[in-house]
Amino acid sequence: MFNKSDYAILVAAFISFLFSVSLWFGVFGEEQKLAGVFVGIWVPSILGFGIYFKLVTGGK
Repeated sequence: MFNKSDYAILVAAFISFLFSVSLWFGVFGEEQKLAGVFVGIWVPSILGFGIYFKLVTGGK
């Protein structure tokens, strides 16, 4: 069902989500809410890229 590229896309999106939350709540120092929002919009972009990649390659 899932292949290695699917897992790579999901892991990248999850890491982006965790980084966004950590920036929002100031885990790495002072709170950087705008940077957290910016990194947070990477998640749907990464997932969209993954869907596009899967459609173009025919799901292989």
